[in-house]
Amino acid sequence: MADSTLTVELCTDEAEFGGLATAWARLHRGCRTATPFQSHAWLHSWWLSYGTRGRLRVVLVRRDGELVAAAPLMRAYVPLPALVPLGGAITDFTDVLLDDACADEAADALADGLSQLARGALIDFREVRSGAAVERVYARWRGPRLRLAGSLCLELPSTSLPELLGRLPAPRAQRARAKIRKLQAVGVERRVVGHDEVDDSMRTLLRLHQLQWQGRKVTPEHLRPRFSEHLIRSVGLMVREGGAVVTEFRLDDTVVATDLTLLSSQLAGGYLYGADPRLRERKVDVATMLLHACTEYHASTEAADSGRSRVLSLLRGDEPYKHHWRPEEATNHRLLLARRRTAPVLRAAAWEAVARNRGREFLRKRRERQERP
Repeated sequence: MADSTLTVELCTDEAEFGGLATAWARLHRGCRTATPFQSHAWLHSWWLSYGTRGRLRVVLVRRDGELVAAAPLMRAYVPLPALVPLGGAITDFTDVLLDDACADEAADALADGLSQLARGALIDFREVRSGAAVERVYARWRGPRLRLAGSLCLELPSTSLPELLGRLPAPRAQRARAKIRKLQAVGVERRVVGHDEVDDSMRTLLRLHQLQWQGRKVTPEHLRPRFSEHLIRSVGLMVREGGAVVTEFRLDDTVVATDLTLLSSQLAGGYLYGADPRLRERKVDVATMLLHACTEYHASTEAADSGRSRVLSLLRGDEPYKHHWRPEEATNHRLLLARRRTAPVLRAAAWEAVARNRGREFLRKRRERQERP
């Protein structure tokens, strides 16, 4: 323990974790680096859909009874014994929470608690955003540790659409303005969905998402009942707390697209959308439509809170359409923490990651050769 007023606890009970919602929300608001993926609504819902009974490991730090740090983890075998953040593959950023008012002391205590937990397993934080709270824990770790590259994310500056267009070459900006005029000419209307309507909107989003990818390669998890249950259960709470916004796009009184954007003090990230293929038949550029809506909503929320400064995150993925807007690259990290007795597990995980990256690079180059004329 770093201070006599700080206590470290381990939560392994699902009901106890569920009961932390109020204290967790206060801590989430008090941690400036927190993303929407660290909200209690997201993590607890994810656990209910994806968790395995008996594997929950949430490290809690309290100061005089008040929650000042938390590390939401679970026991896993990947394939070696490890402690990994809750959220899994559907979560773009993982992290711990540290109260900004006592971040250094809380990080010391959290590092001590994690060290006790790491006696028999590697701690493996994947998809860590640069500047995340867990980097404070990493800096204080007294055992073996390793930082590896994670997924590539793409980000746009927090600005209006006209200013984003100003970043583009003149011909491309002209085409984008034409696409916006097309939206207006077709008559696409949008509205922000209230939290009491979110459940139905999520069902519509998932139906349209499946429809837009019909006959093409889709992320299989997005079509599974557990993913649907997770979104429906979590997003309404997140909208109510200001951690998400759901936007519907209508044409002739019919919902033709739905977008889910996740929000925090530092970023607004377009997480998932569904669009009727008939929009493309009418020459509507869906990506431009979504970005147009996001920048306008973002501008309105910044006007209401001048202290808020977000980036527009395109989240993980290097899809070609994202590069149309000249985004900046922001690479996630993978932080591995071990005790001396689990150092061999750390080295094995590092070797596995290097081999996997080499395999991906080989496949990428082979694909590029095949695509050459």
